Amino acid sequence: MSSSTADSGSTTQAGSADRLCNIAQRLRESAVKAPDTRAVIQPLGRDRDGNYRYAEWTFAELDRESDRLAAGLREFGVEPGDRMVLFVPFSREFIALTFALYKVGATIVLIDPGMGRTNIFRCLEEVDPHGFVAVPIVHAVRLAKRKLFPNARKNVTVGRRWFWGGTTYEKLRSRETDTVEIAPTRACDPAAVIFTSGSTGAPKGVLYEHGMFDAQVDLIRDFYGIEPGEVDLPGFPLFGLFNAAMGVTTVIPDMDPTKPARVDPERMIAHIRDHQVTQAFGSPAFWNRVGRYCTANEVTLPTIRRGLSAGGPVPNHVLERMSRTFVGEGAALHTPYGATESLPVASISSAEVLQETAEQTRQGAGTCVGHCFPGVEVKLIEINDGPIAAMSDARDCAPGEIGEIVVRSPSVTREYYRRPDATALAKIPDPNDDGRPVFWHRIGDVGYLDDEGRLWFCGRKAHIVVCGGERMFSVRCEAIFNCHPRVYRSALVGLGEAPDQRPVIVVEPEEDQFPESPADKEQLRGELLELAAASPLTQRIRDVLFHRSLPVDTRHNVKINRELLAEWAAGQEVGSRK
Repeated sequence: MSSSTADSGSTTQAGSADRLCNIAQRLRESAVKAPDTRAVIQPLGRDRDGNYRYAEWTFAELDRESDRLAAGLREFGVEPGDRMVLFVPFSREFIALTFALYKVGATIVLIDPGMGRTNIFRCLEEVDPHGFVAVPIVHAVRLAKRKLFPNARKNVTVGRRWFWGGTTYEKLRSRETDTVEIAPTRACDPAAVIFTSGSTGAPKGVLYEHGMFDAQVDLIRDFYGIEPGEVDLPGFPLFGLFNAAMGVTTVIPDMDPTKPARVDPERMIAHIRDHQVTQAFGSPAFWNRVGRYCTANEVTLPTIRRGLSAGGPVPNHVLERMSRTFVGEGAALHTPYGATESLPVASISSAEVLQETAEQTRQGAGTCVGHCFPGVEVKLIEINDGPIAAMSDARDCAPGEIGEIVVRSPSVTREYYRRPDATALAKIPDPNDDGRPVFWHRIGDVGYLDDEGRLWFCGRKAHIVVCGGERMFSVRCEAIFNCHPRVYRSALVGLGEAPDQRPVIVVEPEEDQFPESPADKEQLRGELLELAAASPLTQRIRDVLFHRSLPVDTRHNVKINRELLAEWAAGQEVGSRK
């Protein structure tokens, strides 16, 4: 059987489902253990000398602020189980509101503003919220689309309220209050609906329970050895919430978290130096920008103990740059692997990649994502596009055979919100020892396990190209072309229908290496086709197209939208190759 399990005393999804659990209790514990430790640090602009000014909250102050907000929310009528859309920029107010909503037992709905207006409205209509906690512009739009949200009557404005009624952040927190009693939610009670990025289809609402968040905090903290009192710079808001639950200080970065590929490295370096940051989280696009700047300007970051990157495979050149930038003893860039529905699954460090797996990746072995977290079980099953009614219906892959990656753990979610068809496609029920059902999540990725039990990622199942009846896996094929020094990244797409698709590789050259003349294009295309011909993985590829900027997801700016790219490539085939 092709599977991997890390030893742990953790329970499965169904274990202790009825125990009392509210993730807000984690903040309360942090406030008791370290009341005077800084919890949130937020930049407030710069002084005349160009140095940042910051506002700070201790854990005691953050817990007290969320208590005042929770008391105000209860008085306003927010009840346990209410679905409340939280549409506030990443800030200390965002963190305080999140824990306040959890304290009253509400279910928080988080929408990625980068998913586009059409998707946002569809997702919100699907959720049927009881109210919005949002900035003024969101309320103005909500009012214009009020027919879509007939039950959204409990609305809070963060900022100046105009003509749409409801209450405000300032009014909620206007009265001092004693410590608020945290709602006695159970581990299996809903905590949040978080929408996927929609990079491989329409966004879906992932239903998180309090026990799943609780398990996530433990898994991440214990695996990486994160200690209370550390200081984190999170380029993704969710990690700011994890920090508060771990007793870790959050420095809110001066950046647009929906555009990590445009982050200003100088600002991030200033935050790291101003507050002796020990940990930073960002997508591969974030670290690509920071790493290139640090290399060009000979900048090192000695206080960083660990960097974390997620959202897609981290290119080796990014790992190499950050390895030279993180100069502290044992410091490394770690890549946790998982999905919105199942985080975390596995992890690998930059040192392990560069010393052990990078050369295999360059030859098309896939991307090694490392060993599983303790308490996380992974299986590889035969690739199947339809629903699987029971785990006993799935065929296990032989060792080394590429299959579909499925996972179960205490943090794996059970369902999509009000999407039974999507749930049936993505979840495989499996009886637990006590007879209660638990679920394996089908991540939608394909890969294999090596002889050391490490998991290798070969691409998305939806991105497999079938040519002459043979499967071609995106990540494996693209690695062959990415070895060319003029290539920044590439994407495999298939034209036509399986099993006789026409494989096309679309190349995004390095910024200053795009071939501008017909002769240069033909020369570069010829060099790339020589690389293709030398590997059995890519010998079938006869078509190379050049693209100035491949379309990517809005959340991490790294997942290539191959569906959109295939449409573009088909259009290029009509005329001259560009």
